[in-house]
Amino acid sequence: MDTARLAQYRSRLLDLLAELEREDAAGAEGRRTVTLDQQSVGRLSRMDALQQQAMAKAQSARRAGRRRVLRAALARIDEGEFGYCEDCGEPIPEGRLDLEPATARCVNCASG
Repeated sequence: MDTARLAQYRSRLLDLLAELEREDAAGAEGRRTVTLDQQSVGRLSRMDALQQQAMAKAQSARRAGRRRVLRAALARIDEGEFGYCEDCGEPIPEGRLDLEPATARCVNCASG
């Protein structure tokens, strides 16, 4: 793969990382500790707030996992291993990388 194409993939991976950071910053409020508000309607309001907090934490955990995958792809670019299957070492088709630039396996290895 030529250096221009690798630069395009690097740029796309960095854009995806930046987007995750923006989403994480936007969701920070939802992950804060739920406080007991005596002025609120009561137990159901607190349960609803706790459920929203749990969902926000789960989304944050998914974003953290996605960040790890994207950073691993950037490391593969730096190491000269990007575009090759981690399992069999065969080239990953560029069409697959265009759809998911962080993919680490070819279709055969990914499907089992």
